[in-house]
Amino acid sequence: MAGAAGLTGLSWREDVAAAFGDWRRFLESERRVSANTLAGYSRDVATFLGFLAGHLGRPPALADLAGIGVADFRAWLARRAGEGAGAPTRARALAAVRGFFRWLDRTGRLHNAAVGTITSPRQARPLPRPLAEADALALPATAEETATAPWIGRRDRALFTLLYGCGLRIGEALALDRRDLPAGDLLRVVGKGSKERVVPVLPEVRRAVEDYVAACPFALPADGPLFVGARGGRLDGRVARRAMEQVRHLMGLPDTATPHALRHSFATHLLADGGDLRAIQDLLGHASLSTTQRYTEVEADRLMELYDKAHPRARSREP
Repeated sequence: MAGAAGLTGLSWREDVAAAFGDWRRFLESERRVSANTLAGYSRDVATFLGFLAGHLGRPPALADLAGIGVADFRAWLARRAGEGAGAPTRARALAAVRGFFRWLDRTGRLHNAAVGTITSPRQARPLPRPLAEADALALPATAEETATAPWIGRRDRALFTLLYGCGLRIGEALALDRRDLPAGDLLRVVGKGSKERVVPVLPEVRRAVEDYVAACPFALPADGPLFVGARGGRLDGRVARRAMEQVRHLMGLPDTATPHALRHSFATHLLADGGDLRAIQDLLGHASLSTTQRYTEVEADRLMELYDKAHPRARSREP
């Protein structure tokens, strides 16, 4: 196949080159992947085939691809890691190779049982990026001041106060109906997997929501949405994110200051003030404690930053 050898610098067996070319045409014409995606997938698979040529001592044929085992795939991933490819790069390359083998299987060219058993390289989950406490407290009022209409300002203030005060996901808050408005100190929330949880509602949160309801020009029936848009329908998450973006620019906050960052801030600030990790897990609706434990890493990083800035022994380490 013309051009295939150029991807690896090695000669190709005719059957593999033909299959590779047909697979590329399938991606381009039927899957309609972008030019960049096609180039990336092609490069990843060609690199894998180039590795096999050295690993086997000859350019692989389709029969060789059918016979390679788990150890061969792992050796390739280890080689990529040794070359400096990070976990996201290796995970993407493995996804491309899996896709190539699945296509070979569907088209009757070969079947390889091992490729489906290889686990993707584990990628470290990014740590939550909470707002500073002062910024989280000031943000709802700033949102009210920058809105295009007074009632929209009260709506945005109520929404952001609710996210920070109760630790809700943006989708959970926007799914609330008028009848869910807390009359007392507790709010029932339906989270991921339709799991319900009960969270306490601070007086300031309740007042902010009540002020918005009183100012809203639309009727808010009990079975209708609590938060509505400019035309009276349920507020769209994109509108809420745009409002947050405007506030973020005005306050000079980083791009990580999203509606979800208010939920991160809720958990991080509770933990910093001595909150129990198990209780925070329940408030957030996390199924696994390990998810909540990420906030302990955030707090540890913050404490080390304070130590390095303030402790005399830490300052004495500076050159």
